[in-house]
Amino acid sequence: MRYGFALAFVLLWASSGVAASPSKPALQIIDVHTHLEFEDTPDRSRADFLKQMKEAGVTQAVNILHTDDGRIPDHPPAGIIHCAGVGETPNLHGLQEGLAGGRYRCVKIYLGYVHRYASDPVYEPVYRLAEQFDVPVIFHTGDTSSSKAKLKYADPLTIDEVAVDHPNVRFVIAHCGNPWIESAAEVAYKNPNVYLDGSAFFVGDVGKLPREKVDEYMVKPLAWIFGYLENPSKLMFGSDWPLVDIPPYVEAFKRAIPRQHWSAVFHDNAVRVFKLNEASPPGEK
Repeated sequence: MRYGFALAFVLLWASSGVAASPSKPALQIIDVHTHLEFEDTPDRSRADFLKQMKEAGVTQAVNILHTDDGRIPDHPPAGIIHCAGVGETPNLHGLQEGLAGGRYRCVKIYLGYVHRYASDPVYEPVYRLAEQFDVPVIFHTGDTSSSKAKLKYADPLTIDEVAVDHPNVRFVIAHCGNPWIESAAEVAYKNPNVYLDGSAFFVGDVGKLPREKVDEYMVKPLAWIFGYLENPSKLMFGSDWPLVDIPPYVEAFKRAIPRQHWSAVFHDNAVRVFKLNEASPPGEK
């Protein structure tokens, strides 16, 4: 049954249109995977980020940091929540302080870049804090951008163990474990506390790539994942800005998801997983 459902969604992807209906309100999008380390360059500046979010219809975003010392960037754009980034050894004092103060609303563990499995005992206090403060834990999974990373630690199948051992913690498999999308989909399908984000199937401007390439390596895999899950509440939109230009990535992502489930995938699931409240659209505070 599950496999037939997945195939049906892949076929539905090919025939579904993406034209907006003038009678329906504009789709509000939450980007659950960004890195707002702004630089004075055209493609990594604060102005470019805000421009891309506005063009794409993104109203809120999750900013994933590379620190867990309890601090967040000064003067972040409106509509942004911050995610602590855990390194080789978690800064438990800073992490707890940031979570208690509401500055951190989630935790990210950089599997692969850090040579530890998700089940490593060093992360047990992190999972206890996540449960205590009711925040999700995001794992980097799949391909990495560093030749020094070790891929065995970033295999999404390894998330199954911590999901079973920590049923009261919400876990997010970033990048859908790409290229191990089948393992990621199965872990999310099997475990009620595991979700997926579809960020960074490509990097750069997807709009400049041949459509057939985008369809083959992004749209079809995401459509298969969505169909296999048999549950529209399990997949969330993410970009991985600044590695990805947000507007064309949104448009390609839409082609993978049946229109009737856009609100769930692009907005509602993130509200539930990250415990978000509606905020004003991104802009200067």
